[in-house]
Amino acid sequence: MGNADNTTHREPWNKGKIVGQKAPFKLKDIWALRVRFQMEGRVRELALFNLGIDSKLRGCDLVALRVRDVSHGDQVASRAIVMQHKTLRPVQFEITQATRDALQAWIKRAGLKQEDFLFPSRLHGSPHLGTRQYARILGHWVDELGLERADYGTHSMRRTKATLIYRRTKNLRAMQLLLGHAKLESTVRYLGIEVDDALEISEQTEI
Repeated sequence: MGNADNTTHREPWNKGKIVGQKAPFKLKDIWALRVRFQMEGRVRELALFNLGIDSKLRGCDLVALRVRDVSHGDQVASRAIVMQHKTLRPVQFEITQATRDALQAWIKRAGLKQEDFLFPSRLHGSPHLGTRQYARILGHWVDELGLERADYGTHSMRRTKATLIYRRTKNLRAMQLLLGHAKLESTVRYLGIEVDDALEISEQTEI
């Protein structure tokens, strides 16, 4: 039998890493990036960023979108519906005018057809942007904003608009539908709203 000295030491997978919910972007961050993309002519990134915020889709669903998923003929639709890979449940999302304009410009610039992936990969052998590529792109955005990479991830994009809407409406059921969650409890945990609401109530209570 081997002794303890021969046992391979395994470090915890999360040692030195920040784990847990990734922070949503603030309005000032959203507009800072949009203005930068527009001024620098970064058409693809503006389309990807705007659609990521609007759609509230998981990264795997966002990168797998085809042109036909968001457009009717030559026009980008104001609403779309896709089947989620994780839950196999359909989810609908709105496409705001700013996002439609950005998508229209990108589709035209890239010469994309209806059956094409909306965000083709620039890497050989990959038909569309991968989730890791998407995460790397987002990491560069976070760097440009001067924020900490460890605090943000692709789920920051998914959470941003949902968090803003919830803060304005306090409508949990609407958030559940927009995020495509099967259970309301999942929405509560995902947005971390129990803690936020409890703190808000506590702050408003003077003793």
